[in-house]
Amino acid sequence: MYRAGSATTNRGGMPTDNVDSVVTLDQVPRWSDSEYRYSYEKEDPALSNSCFPDPLTSATEGEYGGNGLVSRFPVDHEINSKIYLWRGNPWNLEVDAVVNSSNENLDEAHSSPGLHAAAGPGLAEECAALGGCRTGMAKVTNAYDLPARRVIHTVGPKYAVKYHTAAENALSHCYRSCLELLIDNGLQSIAMGCIYTEAKSYPREPAAHVAIRTVRRFIEKQKEKIHAVVFCTTTASDTEIYKRLLPLYFPRDKHEEEIAISKLPADVGDENGETVIDERKIRIKPLPNLIKSGSAQISTDFPVSDIGLARQNSSYLDSYLDPAFMSLIKDPDQRRREQWQKAAQARSGWNLAKMLGYGDLGGPPLSAAEEYSLHSRYLAKANSINLSDIAEMKIVYRGGVDSEGRPVMVVVGAHFLLRCLDLERFVLYVVKEFEPLIQKPYTIVYFHSAASLQTQPDLGWMKRLEQILGRKHQCNLHAIYVLHPTFGLKAAIFGLELMVDNVVWKKVVYVDRLLQLFRYVPREQLTIPDFVFQHDLEVNGGKGVIVDPRTKYVYQRP
Repeated sequence: MYRAGSATTNRGGMPTDNVDSVVTLDQVPRWSDSEYRYSYEKEDPALSNSCFPDPLTSATEGEYGGNGLVSRFPVDHEINSKIYLWRGNPWNLEVDAVVNSSNENLDEAHSSPGLHAAAGPGLAEECAALGGCRTGMAKVTNAYDLPARRVIHTVGPKYAVKYHTAAENALSHCYRSCLELLIDNGLQSIAMGCIYTEAKSYPREPAAHVAIRTVRRFIEKQKEKIHAVVFCTTTASDTEIYKRLLPLYFPRDKHEEEIAISKLPADVGDENGETVIDERKIRIKPLPNLIKSGSAQISTDFPVSDIGLARQNSSYLDSYLDPAFMSLIKDPDQRRREQWQKAAQARSGWNLAKMLGYGDLGGPPLSAAEEYSLHSRYLAKANSINLSDIAEMKIVYRGGVDSEGRPVMVVVGAHFLLRCLDLERFVLYVVKEFEPLIQKPYTIVYFHSAASLQTQPDLGWMKRLEQILGRKHQCNLHAIYVLHPTFGLKAAIFGLELMVDNVVWKKVVYVDRLLQLFRYVPREQLTIPDFVFQHDLEVNGGKGVIVDPRTKYVYQRP
């Protein structure tokens, strides 16, 4: 079924499979040898080193050394030489084992697309005899017609926002179980696809973080037993995610290591790559002294196993225990009590803002990690429900690009009917629509035309929306072009700049007429409602611009 073939290379520098050709590892460039370099500085050159860091950025306490930050994933050329990135199906590769993402029954219908067709009917028969597989675990079978020697089957977790940590740890266990089975069967090379499915609603980028960091931690402990790990992607979006995240966990030089320090998430897991839960850490206090002062002391020359139980005391045991292990972490109950006190103080301190109609501007500021977690929860929920009713209202929709090639998001104020709009669903829709844009520099065009009579959301709601969108939105937003602003709107934006965020709202550019807006965003890049043209004629009296009401073509007056 397979034939020998040579690997082809796509435009991004990563190899891609050649239909049903067998591709060997020596035809796939190592990650350490790849010429591809992801330039984080290109995300927004004008704002580099002057804006908030990426929402994934946040070094945890204890990561600071005397001269600055310490890398949690330092450069290791030996580990990097074992990593490959492949655009294509894993079963085209001639490796020791390939990974199949399946369900608990290991049936063909829920396995990685195309695997059973390539392996032949023998694979399904052997899977049926295994008796299923639990989530997070893995089982191994023969590979049959595949060029690989074995197939390792694993079951990824279903994703739910409220069980985010459990899903992360289950996914991490999937990758670790596959690697453990690889070693147990005397194998050394493995090709791993993305162990999640759209049906299980696992967000792509968080899943990639878990996969890459788990593999890194495992190889750190098993360098001699692992020869090659190939990350396989089948879509352009997954390939781009892995290209962007691999340098964070497998930096190839000091420059990538320095970038990774600021770009890594706050929580990169424990020594196995699993998420750390403070409440579940073991807290150890010193043992009570069983022997009073003046009693006979036990010589520290004896090993622990030779000490009689009746003569043990805490001072002797403490000499054998690691001080770092014995140190106490803050009690979870105390931490929650402090959070409640902060929230209560914030609520009582902003009563004046509420009385003036500005909304709830209180609450402690969120850290980068908290904002990233908040954004991830909203995005996961937005991707799991139908928001077509919000889309039909045409409040927020994609435009083209501005005069410098940045993507444009259009907001129509007159369509924002606060009294008949479910604000929570609207926020979910905004997060979903903005997600592809905020990864790189982008622009917002806001039509305030004929919107002055509509009830507008308060400043507290706007603050909450900004927190959900996260700091990447603040960093990558180039400008907000406001068409037909009123005095009231300018006052509201001044309030936003003063009390909510002086980073985003300083980027507002007021535009009085359509012709002026077209200098920043070309006419053909915008879908403009009819009433905006009419409002522009009424406000400006046709000065400087003539609008064809039938074709909506805009002419400049001579």
